[in-house]
Amino acid sequence: MTKATVTTNKFGSVTLDPTPVEPDNSGMGSLTRGRRPAWLRVKAPASDGKYQELKGLFRGKRLHTVCEEAMCPNIGECWGRGTATFLLMGDTCTRSCGFCKIKTGRPSLLDPDEPRHVGESVRAMSLHHAVLTSVNRDELPDGGAWVFAESIRWIHELQPGCTIEVLIPDFKGDWAALQTVMDAKPEILNHNTETVPRLYRTVRPQAKYMRSMELLQRAKAMDPLALTKSGIMIGIGEKWDEILEVMDDLRTHDVDIMTIGQYLQPSRFHLPIERYYTPDEFERLREEGEARGFKWMESGPLVRSSYHADGQAHLSPRHDVKRARRV
Repeated sequence: MTKATVTTNKFGSVTLDPTPVEPDNSGMGSLTRGRRPAWLRVKAPASDGKYQELKGLFRGKRLHTVCEEAMCPNIGECWGRGTATFLLMGDTCTRSCGFCKIKTGRPSLLDPDEPRHVGESVRAMSLHHAVLTSVNRDELPDGGAWVFAESIRWIHELQPGCTIEVLIPDFKGDWAALQTVMDAKPEILNHNTETVPRLYRTVRPQAKYMRSMELLQRAKAMDPLALTKSGIMIGIGEKWDEILEVMDDLRTHDVDIMTIGQYLQPSRFHLPIERYYTPDEFERLREEGEARGFKWMESGPLVRSSYHADGQAHLSPRHDVKRARRV
C-alpha cells in the first residue's frame, strides 16, 4: 500500500491522501490513486422519495441538471430536500476545461420551449429558490444569454415568490449579453473563477482570469441590488497564498459571496488531484473570507457552487418582497 505523504505548513501537519501521481503519458489518462479521506465519503442517493420524484420530473420535461452531468457529490442531499440546479442549453459544452465532467463537442440546436419548461418545473416542485446554469455555447451570438433571461421571466410568472440564482459563463466578454441577463433581475449573479490565475492554462484554457473578474464587477454595476458570487475548487496544485489572493481580487471586484470546495477528479481523463485539504483548513479559509468582508463565505470539502444557495438568497434586497408574495 502506498503511504500517504505528510507535509507541514503554517497550520500544522496535513496528511495528503493519496500521494500525488504523475499523469499517464500513454494518452489513456490516469486516475488519482488511493482511498478518499473519510470526510469526503457520501451516501448514495436514496432509491425512492423526493430524489426519484425530481428525477422523473426532469426526464419528463427533457431537462438537464448540473447535479447529474457534473457528478455532484451532494446530489442526494440536495434533491432529497427538493432543490436542484437546472442545466440550460443542452448537455454538450463548446469548451474543454480540465476539471469538468460535462462532455465537449458540437451542441444540438436550442429548444425554444426550454425556458417555459424550466418555469413549469419550478412551479411543479414548489421551489422557493432556483439555480440556473448552462454549458458554454460559444457558437451563439450572445452565448445563450437570452435563454437565461427568458427562464428567469418564466419563473417570475409561474412561481412569483421564487428567488433565482444564475451561474453564467463569461460570454467571451460580451457585456451586452451580460446586460440581457441582469435586466431579467436575478437575485444572485454567479460566475465561477474556478482556480488561481497561474493554473488557468491547464484548468480553464479558453477562459481569462481578469475577464471573469471584470464580468463580476460589471454585473454589480449593472444591477446594484443583485448579489454577486464566485467560487473556486482547490486541490489541483494551487498554493495557500494564491487562494488568499483570489479572495482579495474578488472583494476588490465587488463580489459578495464566495464558495470553496475540494476538487474531485471525475475520471482518469481529467486533471489529477494534487492533494486533499482537511476540514480544519477549509474552516480557516472560511475565516479568511469572512475577515475580508464577504457577506457569505461557504468553505468545505464537499462545497459546490450551488451548495446551500437557497440560504444565501435571503441576503438579497429583493428577498423580502418575494417572501411577502409567498405569504
